[in-house]
Amino acid sequence: MIPTPKLSFKQQQLKLREQTILDVVNRLLAAKGFDIMTMDTVAAEVGIAKASLYKHFESKEAVAAASMTRALDETLRVMMALPATLSAVEKLKEVVRWAIRTHLEGNMPLLPSTRSPVRKSLLDSTPYALARDKVTKKLGEWIQTAQEDGSLTTRVPAEVILLTIYARSSDLAADSLQMGGAFSNEEIIAHLISTTFDGIAP
Repeated sequence: MIPTPKLSFKQQQLKLREQTILDVVNRLLAAKGFDIMTMDTVAAEVGIAKASLYKHFESKEAVAAASMTRALDETLRVMMALPATLSAVEKLKEVVRWAIRTHLEGNMPLLPSTRSPVRKSLLDSTPYALARDKVTKKLGEWIQTAQEDGSLTTRVPAEVILLTIYARSSDLAADSLQMGGAFSNEEIIAHLISTTFDGIAP
């Protein structure tokens, strides 16, 4: 195994600052979305000059793409850490639980719309494409297994189930329920898990 090169102190500082920038961008994308977020706001919240911000990321689209890539990387880490003893459908539920909880805590960047200018940056980003493909492949495998063992219906195409699971990470229903104050975050998660996997038929 080839040892990982040790980063210099300056490189460590730059990496730490980049992670801080992405923490702020995650929060802003979760709260405001891409269209309202500005590089001025990002720089101000991080506490650096905008010129310094551009040394890390060349554009608003680039920093948003990096934020989305990191979110997918974290999703994959969560998925791979799930116990092997869980069934496929339980693994899917655990991923959705984590995604909704992260969203309710304000740390899940909102998925860009198909019309968003960040879409092109995402499509052009190799790290994003690789992370998306890994997450999608693993979720797809679990969905197929759950359909084969009868845990999920086969009346709904696997692609529809996959996109429904992705949508839970930016669920407006979760926001509305949280703002209403009638339910705790854990109750909201439980209700959304139920409607996602069990439906609303009696």
